[in-house]
Amino acid sequence: MTTAAPVRLDTALTRLVGVRHPIVQTGMGWVAGPRLVTATARAGGLGILASATMTPTQLLAAVREVKERTDAPFGVNLRADAGDAAERAEIIAKEGVRVASFALAPSRELIARLKDAGVVVIPSIGARRHAEKVAAWGADAVLVQGGEGGGHTGAVATTVLLPQVVDAVDIPVIAAGGFRDGRGLVAALAFGAAGIAMGTRFLLSSDSTVPDAVKARYLAAGVNDITVTTKVDGLPHRMLRSELVATLEQAGRTRSLVRALRHAAAFRSVSGLSWPAMIREGLAMKHGQDLTWSQVLLAANTPMLLKAAMVDGRTDLGVMASGQVAGLIEDLPSVRELIDRIMAEAGVALAGVAGAVV
Repeated sequence: MTTAAPVRLDTALTRLVGVRHPIVQTGMGWVAGPRLVTATARAGGLGILASATMTPTQLLAAVREVKERTDAPFGVNLRADAGDAAERAEIIAKEGVRVASFALAPSRELIARLKDAGVVVIPSIGARRHAEKVAAWGADAVLVQGGEGGGHTGAVATTVLLPQVVDAVDIPVIAAGGFRDGRGLVAALAFGAAGIAMGTRFLLSSDSTVPDAVKARYLAAGVNDITVTTKVDGLPHRMLRSELVATLEQAGRTRSLVRALRHAAAFRSVSGLSWPAMIREGLAMKHGQDLTWSQVLLAANTPMLLKAAMVDGRTDLGVMASGQVAGLIEDLPSVRELIDRIMAEAGVALAGVAGAVV
């Protein structure tokens, strides 16, 4: 562990959103709640609330809780294809939230509505063409996740995808997928990024509300204990290997769909959505992502299987989304300790690079 003092880095990201350090804590469902977001904001990073697993009423309460705890900037992650995306965007705008991030590309109209309210819009993308599209629509920055990232992920590594996007757009680019320390931050800056975003590294902090038994599973994992499966919701999903994942991999189509319908009913109860509203969201998801109906039904698996682990602590019944970097993480620092350490490591790495120049 480095003993150097944290450095300050002035980048396009820190200037855009008003944070001290170019580090983003991503909006992980069931994980990125007020406690983690507040800790990140107080430590000088950009914390992102995960709203997809909240009702609008719960989102409003979570936003106000963070605002009561800190006056530092923070953001909210939205599902652009959700039927109530406009309602959630209105909450963000009225409450003066600094940043709206999106897991999928928001519409041109939604981007314009948020920007008119003074909200910084940062969509997450996984391909150069998607970055070009949202930049043309007025997005203020883009978060680029390479294949190393946890949860839904693509096949292109961050080191290949990141420079493609940096060269393609003239807005700040945030790098995600495979980051955990100051060396990674410096590497991302060298590629032309304005900062880094991390999910798994923040999940594995003492400020994370994830149960201890689940954190222990992550800490015990090696780099080969993390896999990509399509059996949870029909899309490539990076997570820890587990007995449940093995069961899902072996399950037949009919059994998987029956399980998905059961989980859809459970998520309806948790989210407060009516069946018509869930069907409308399914239609939006189907057309927005060009999914089959089977994939739409399987998507109901994700929220409840994640909740089983991240909230209930059931490593036997839940899935544990994870970036590959989990295999390199060995401790549970506080968020402040983590961010200070990353910035100190970045200073050491920058000095080392400068010392190598002749």
